[in-house]
Amino acid sequence: MVEVTVKSGEQLERALRRFKKKWERAGVLREVKRKSFYIKPSDEQRAARKKAVRRRLRFARYEKI
Repeated sequence: MVEVTVKSGEQLERALRRFKKKWERAGVLREVKRKSFYIKPSDEQRAARKKAVRRRLRFARYEKI
């Protein structure tokens, strides 16, 4: 849970801006989107393998340079 304590004399807009920054860094929206629908475990594994292959190819490209 993201919390922001409003300091004495602080403007509400500034506290709201700090809250938004903490909220983005905590990845709350990303987590909500990820859990908004069900993905089969086999599909998750397939996507993870695909992502790993792309990552390996990208790093191999940098090693050639």
